[in-house]
Amino acid sequence: MITVLIFIAVLAVIVLVHEFGHFAVARKLGVAVEEFGVGFPPRIAAIKSQKTAYSLNWIPIGGFVKIKGEQGDHPDDSDSFGYQKIWRRALIIVAGVLMNIVLAFILFSAAYIIGAPSALDSNPQGTAHVSDRSLQIVSVTDPSPAFSAGFMIGDIIKTLDGTPVDSILRFRQLVQPHVSNELAITVSRNDQDIELNVAPEADTDGLGIIGVGLVEVGTVRYPFFRAIWEGAKTTVSLLGQIVTAFYSLLRDLFAARDVAIDVAGPVGIAVLTGQVARLGFVYLLQFAALLSLNLAIINLIPFPALDGGRLLFLGIEKIRRKPVSKKVESSIHTVGFALLMVLVVIVTIKDVSRFSESISSFFQNIF
Repeated sequence: MITVLIFIAVLAVIVLVHEFGHFAVARKLGVAVEEFGVGFPPRIAAIKSQKTAYSLNWIPIGGFVKIKGEQGDHPDDSDSFGYQKIWRRALIIVAGVLMNIVLAFILFSAAYIIGAPSALDSNPQGTAHVSDRSLQIVSVTDPSPAFSAGFMIGDIIKTLDGTPVDSILRFRQLVQPHVSNELAITVSRNDQDIELNVAPEADTDGLGIIGVGLVEVGTVRYPFFRAIWEGAKTTVSLLGQIVTAFYSLLRDLFAARDVAIDVAGPVGIAVLTGQVARLGFVYLLQFAALLSLNLAIINLIPFPALDGGRLLFLGIEKIRRKPVSKKVESSIHTVGFALLMVLVVIVTIKDVSRFSESISSFFQNIF
């Protein structure tokens, strides 16, 4: 149940921030906002202020904003969406995406202020404070002594023959002299300590190796202004990676290539949210920031029913010098929304199959 509540809270914040972007820019540009809703109807209660109804609704996943004239009504009213120039309407549409990017930046910055788990291969210097150093396995060669012994990606190396190890240099110093001699290595996996026995093999120089790739990790905490800078860098870097990933996915789809799709829908995201939350609050902040960035990029895709689709219609209007019929545009958005819902159902079915064990465990814990 806690997993569901955390998932709803994270999703609600991300969606509400998105909708608030539309709301704030519309109000700033003098466009009337008829309703700003927290959750989806049926309505619990509402208060009205300056012609805007602020409502609280029963379905708690996200929220919505209803802008005057966005459906083509009131085209001649100066405070109507449809009355505005194209660039003003574009600003209102893109504001939600921008707010999701701003939210991600704030969350990443907050994580760096609190102390964020990070790889230390870049060796943070100066004002950075590093704690909880550890050594994590990021790859296991197959075949290798480590693979045969049962080492797994994600394992945290704790000790080697009883000696604490928290650096790659120290690990190599302890392993290299022991070719063919069995070593007892304790790793942490899923919050449990496991002892694995492995005999290093000789590399081309005759030094002992077990066949793992390692990275030094730790909790990195920055002073306020440095954290803001690091938060901005992380946001820009991840935006670029997400855009590249979506481009590669769409390119391969249109080129009819085999695509290895590992996409999570609502069920998968809920399961992942629960898993991340168990790791700690800072992990949850970073995960929420990543979800917010993904929502921003997805919304910019020029597909009907998405913000990108609405921007596409504005572009067509600019080229034609007259708007597309509202009836036609509305029908296209309706079809687009239906296709998106079909996609959500397909991905959800895949999620249920992929995360069946986690889902079963969740219901057992409830009942």
